[in-house]
Amino acid sequence: MPEGPLTERERQEVLRTHMPDGRITAIPVRRSARLVLLDQVARAFEPGVRYSEAEVNTVLRGFSANVSVLRRGLLDEGFMECARTRYWRCGGTVEV
Repeated sequence: MPEGPLTERERQEVLRTHMPDGRITAIPVRRSARLVLLDQVARAFEPGVRYSEAEVNTVLRGFSANVSVLRRGLLDEGFMECARTRYWRCGGTVEV
């Protein structure tokens, strides 16, 4: 299946399949689906706010017990950045 942006219908299906109750049940293999999940997680962080690693981990535990995989995914895919011990959101969608 070709990789590319997902339609809103496909995006909703990814969330229903992998986050049925707001918690991640499995990380998708397809990057486009994984990005949907990471975007959803990134929305839990306020743009412009600096977070400690402990604060980030607390938020991520609400989505999955495997916080290190989520944190690494957010950093690797450009949803968050880190300098020393501070993290901040730098990507993803924002609800208006």
